[in-house]
Amino acid sequence: MRFLSFHVDYFWYKVTKRGRSKVFEELSGRPRENRIENAIVFFLSIEKQDETNAQVIEKCLNEIKKMMTQLKVSNLVLVPFAHLFGELSSPEFALNALQKLSSKLNEMGYSVLRLPFGWFHELELKAKGHPLSRISRIIH
Repeated sequence: MRFLSFHVDYFWYKVTKRGRSKVFEELSGRPRENRIENAIVFFLSIEKQDETNAQVIEKCLNEIKKMMTQLKVSNLVLVPFAHLFGELSSPEFALNALQKLSSKLNEMGYSVLRLPFGWFHELELKAKGHPLSRISRIIH
């Protein structure tokens, strides 16, 4: 699993159209547009090797928790992002992993905004400029 994160003043998205994946989430009951303030945005790529790594979700949760605590932030955004140069997992596994991460982060008390899987999004964010405002990780 890989992620690129930004500590932001705000993050806004709008769903534009379905992506090329055969796996996608239905939008019924979900907002097509949303905004969140003072958050850490995680662009996540789920990799093929994650499919056989039972600890990858827990390791990612620990890394996210460490960042959230260090920056004293309780809002976060999970963005499915297949463009971080790894060998991608199956779309079914990626969606399931993102759902698990989101659920566990909610249980930990974080306010989680997860963009719908399998869709293109228009994005707008205002990133902060401190030393920890941009971080990338590869989690094995």
